[in-house]
Amino acid sequence: MQRRWTLGRPIGLTMMLLMLLMAGSRQAWAETRLSDARLWPAPGHTRLVLDLSGRIDHSVFTLAKPDRLVIDMQNTRLAVDLTRLSLKGTPIEAIRSAPRNGNDLRVVLDLRHRVSPRSFLLDPNSQYGYRLIVDMQDPNVPDNDQTAVINASSVQGKRNIIVCIDAGHGGEDPGAIGPHGYKEKNVTLSIARDLQALVSAQPGFTAKMTRTGDYYVGLRDRTQLARKYNADMFVSIHADSYPSASAEGASVYALSRRGATSETARWLAQSENRADLIGGVGGVSLDDKSNTLAQVLLDLSMTASMKASLGIGRDVLTQLDDVTQLHRNHVEQAAFVVLKSPDIPSILVESGFISNPQEERLLISHKHQRAIAHAIFEGIQDYFQNSPPPGTLLASEKRQSRTATAAPLPRPSPLQRYKVRSGDTLSSIAHRRQTSVDRLRKLNGLNSDVVVVGQVLQVPAS
Repeated sequence: MQRRWTLGRPIGLTMMLLMLLMAGSRQAWAETRLSDARLWPAPGHTRLVLDLSGRIDHSVFTLAKPDRLVIDMQNTRLAVDLTRLSLKGTPIEAIRSAPRNGNDLRVVLDLRHRVSPRSFLLDPNSQYGYRLIVDMQDPNVPDNDQTAVINASSVQGKRNIIVCIDAGHGGEDPGAIGPHGYKEKNVTLSIARDLQALVSAQPGFTAKMTRTGDYYVGLRDRTQLARKYNADMFVSIHADSYPSASAEGASVYALSRRGATSETARWLAQSENRADLIGGVGGVSLDDKSNTLAQVLLDLSMTASMKASLGIGRDVLTQLDDVTQLHRNHVEQAAFVVLKSPDIPSILVESGFISNPQEERLLISHKHQRAIAHAIFEGIQDYFQNSPPPGTLLASEKRQSRTATAAPLPRPSPLQRYKVRSGDTLSSIAHRRQTSVDRLRKLNGLNSDVVVVGQVLQVPAS
């Protein structure tokens, strides 16, 4: 029988192999790379940042006995050594990783104790690409380390004025970066620390910080910290940036009316805000108020807070004018989130343009940082010397000073010499000089009302 050769089967098999190789190649090409990682320990929580080459689906869950945190990332491969990360100051004891289900990646954090995790994906920005953020909150420690209510007492049982100082940015958020690579987050923290030292050293004042190291605090969390401190004012410190390198000078901002309107609407809409207090401990709760009354109370509180913010801002701007160039010679207003507390006067200080090479050099100078901090402090002190909050040491001192000024001791009347003439009596002399007989006796050391012609007496001037 004649044998017939066909190419169909070998060609079909080859095509199938090529298709499988191409599919495998496409799959490998589609993998997202985990290219870098950073840890940011902070009081009460730690942030893990994973740099990714693209968007991924992920899941995060915890396991007990022993405590572990598991991060599963779909279609992701590891392109960095995670064991190089410093775990000091974090709840993490060790980091392990391994492929899973072929193309997925599992990262396991062995923990020293239980944590409450929260995760989210961030889109690329000017500094970074895609990032997976995993926050680990210590359930036994309040977030941000400093959430206890502050009742700062001073001498005489009068409380201190509490100034909450906010160093802008931090941790994964560097803020603006200058032409020589210096980061806004480091400048703001240095100025904030100098300001804290100045405020704390002044009798009648207490300074509290929203962050004390290189870690990030959420914008809303910063204002919440100020409320938990029962702060009398909030000052957020930043360094400005602009595409043009010629922009220069410091600025001071307070909340705009538009920002105030949007914030009162937010407070009315959110139940956790309505249950909160306006005016700190012992203030007014909105929880049991009608919408109309709550709106009126919020508007009154926000209006008073904005007025005080503008007053503090003007005093700070006046002092800044002595130590640095000003970008604007008036307090500007904007809807910055950190200015939106309805019951705490709040200002934002742009200490200069870090995008300007000359100002960048100034802003990284500790001498200039101290000068900026001192100007901010002098402005705050000037405002509160004139408008101290009730119940504070400064209010008590001002009240005592006002009382002393309002009731001065009577000045002694000037005296003249008077020679007694014929027909004078002590009584007639007293009448003409608009004084009393008793006073004339005391002025002249007389034991009786008898006077003689030619006698010289000390009498009040006419």
